[in-house]
Amino acid sequence: MSLLHKFGHKTLRLLEAERAHKLTVSALRAGLGSSQPQKPDPILLTKIAGLTLPGPVGLAAGFDKNAEVPNAMANFGFGWIECGTVTPKPQSGNPKPRLFRLPKDKAVINRMGFNNKGLDVFEQNLRRAINATPACLIGANVGANKDSPDRINDYCSALRRLWGLPNWFTINISSPNTPGLRDLQGASALHDLLQQIAQTRQELIKTQADTQIFLKIAPDLDERQIEDICQATNSFGLSGLIISNTTLARPSSLRSRHKFQSGGLSGQPLFEASTQVLRLFYEASNGQIPLIGVGGISNTEQAWQKIKAGASAIQLYSALVYQGPFLAKKIHRELAERMRALGIPSIQDIVGTN
Repeated sequence: MSLLHKFGHKTLRLLEAERAHKLTVSALRAGLGSSQPQKPDPILLTKIAGLTLPGPVGLAAGFDKNAEVPNAMANFGFGWIECGTVTPKPQSGNPKPRLFRLPKDKAVINRMGFNNKGLDVFEQNLRRAINATPACLIGANVGANKDSPDRINDYCSALRRLWGLPNWFTINISSPNTPGLRDLQGASALHDLLQQIAQTRQELIKTQADTQIFLKIAPDLDERQIEDICQATNSFGLSGLIISNTTLARPSSLRSRHKFQSGGLSGQPLFEASTQVLRLFYEASNGQIPLIGVGGISNTEQAWQKIKAGASAIQLYSALVYQGPFLAKKIHRELAERMRALGIPSIQDIVGTN
């Protein structure tokens, strides 16, 4: 057990949420995390869109915005790590307070606003992490600056700057905390964005190896939008979709005092809605688009349900606030036990079987 987990987890929850997060990253940077990689059982080997992962459970973007501690987080048992969201220029994000725990609901509301140190710092940190031989694959989640006059160019700039470093890119157009960003999910704007992304990709692969590109979308979509996104994904050769980001919805079941804070809701209350959207995407694409399931996963049963709904791999983040850093290790162990008990030889055999 790491020093961070043994002594720090309960104490950190007594602090204001954003301060606790910063202290956690600082502790990991100082080497207070798990000292040994927690490798998943070989039965969990996961293949998705040309990537081979030691296990399906990954760390979602948002925890390590500046690629400071991906290797430290890999040692907690994750099968893959997504850093970011990073924007071309540094930005401070929205005014504080902007991160709120909802403990009665096992949820979090954030309106961070893509606070990060920009591509210069991100690139340096990511290069250092990769040179240190990471225990798992590391990806980069990229976004647009709030005040950018050309947001599409922001995404292309990030691809050009980082190409050849991460194992995959995620194009984040679904954060609710940058005004107007989700407008890029509309059919016309999405066409323009993905067309330029595809052109940039073609330019880059003339001289360097190709890299997988995923699109991260919101859970607040109707069936027409789902069909449009599936069509655009196929038309422009995206590697797959990450479903989903946080939601603007506020379920009536919420009980915590911060339930009416503005921003994106994540954690347990998002599970059903995000899983249903995942299922709709699997059906709309006839299972032909690789999907990554995110939203409300806090235990093995929920991980299992995401995979059965159509996810070839999954990510989590908010549940770490309540269950500690070894949650991925626990889910991986229990997934392997369940698969062996049921005689299932591969994760791929249960994808979309719900």
